[in-house]
Amino acid sequence: MSTTTESWLVGLIGEGITASLTPPMHEREARENGLQYLYRPVDLSVNGRSGNEVGDLLRYGRDLGFNAFNITHPCKQLVMAHLDEVSDDAARLGAVNTVLVTDSGFTGHNTDHSGFGRALSAGLPGASLERVVQLGAGGAGAAVAYALLKAGASELVLVDLDPERVQERVQALSALFPAARVSAGTGADLPAAMAAADGFVQATPVGMHSHPGMPVDAALLRPELWVADVIYRPVRTQLIETAEALGCRVLDGGHMAVGQAVDAFELITGIRPDPARMRAHFLEMVSNGL
Repeated sequence: MSTTTESWLVGLIGEGITASLTPPMHEREARENGLQYLYRPVDLSVNGRSGNEVGDLLRYGRDLGFNAFNITHPCKQLVMAHLDEVSDDAARLGAVNTVLVTDSGFTGHNTDHSGFGRALSAGLPGASLERVVQLGAGGAGAAVAYALLKAGASELVLVDLDPERVQERVQALSALFPAARVSAGTGADLPAAMAAADGFVQATPVGMHSHPGMPVDAALLRPELWVADVIYRPVRTQLIETAEALGCRVLDGGHMAVGQAVDAFELITGIRPDPARMRAHFLEMVSNGL
């Protein structure tokens, strides 16, 4: 383990994020690398701020010596108007979740998509991306769909309760990935779509502690289908438990949660953290009810 006299001050701007596991994940990994690293949540709901004030918060943070910020709901799109530079992937996604404070200004990145992409590669190596069905096209769903297509998905069917949102997402992704076939589906289309799919990704709130249950009928799952969930509280959702019991290869939402933190940590410090160690710490915190 190396040590350095350089220090980092990092913040997380979002709503209802005081209990987020991202700050302790970053701080523990920093200690493992001998870094002086302080990560603080800037909770809009606690501070009485709105998402529209994210630009002011960035500027205040810069003046107070912050090196970087992670950005979450409801600011991932709102923050873009206040940035001096945006990575290609973040620009294409239209969302930023990591902002570096540099001498030349604010630089935005998106590690949500790269976090899922990394999780998919590491957690489901060799998984077929020929035909994938994704349920949910909202914030997390947009990043996941982008990651799937960037990883080489040939056919992606997006299903969402909001027909206007899913059509907009399909049009945007089709323009970005013209070689792939991206289409919109409804709940009525799910049985046929999943029967022909190689993989299924669940990107809705269904399965969270506050929204328990299964997002799809268990009868639509079969052993040949790989199944991924973006929910990590709980890590072992009913979908993941059911799919695994049926013999499916599964990817729990903790992989994406850790993956985005791994990539953000590297962007902020320039040091590649240990993904396995960060996941072990994450699972430890979840098991302790944090």
